[in-house]
Amino acid sequence: MRASECDLLILPGLGGGSPDHWYMRWAARLSTARRVEQRDFDAPRLEEWTQAIARAAGAAERPVVLVGHALGALAGVHAAARLDTVVAAFLVAPPSETALRAAAGVDPAFAHAPRAPLGFPALLVASRNDSWCDYEDAAAYAAAWGATLADAGLSGHIDPESGHGPWPEGLMRFGQFLARIDKKIA
Repeated sequence: MRASECDLLILPGLGGGSPDHWYMRWAARLSTARRVEQRDFDAPRLEEWTQAIARAAGAAERPVVLVGHALGALAGVHAAARLDTVVAAFLVAPPSETALRAAAGVDPAFAHAPRAPLGFPALLVASRNDSWCDYEDAAAYAAAWGATLADAGLSGHIDPESGHGPWPEGLMRFGQFLARIDKKIA
């Protein structure tokens, strides 16, 4: 599958991201990508976020691929059970339940991550020194969700602060992931 054959739903994390964040750049560069807006990126509520994702997926004209970073990735996983148009997910640096319990202003419901397989192909990209999630926790998420775990090495939170503004390696990895998605499931 190519990006032009699906609707890419960009799921920002806490704060919504800065213009130089990799997912903001992807949203601007990839013609079928659109950012899922949330009412409040600074005080997220799980039900609001999952409803916004479900509305965006329901409005899609092509098969949907979720592209989520941090809390956006986790919101996409929470929403997955409601979504029947999603064919794949590219999940980057989801926060651990421990980190979420300590995060001010974040709905505690986020800290109860689903533990069921997603039902579609997923790639979880995790760093070995992410302050929001230990690599072992990311590996446990990947196993529970039936996702392939991609080791990003020592990449911090995979955001502009860790040197991942454009993140060309991520875009290449995303393209390789999409190429393995069978069009027949779409």
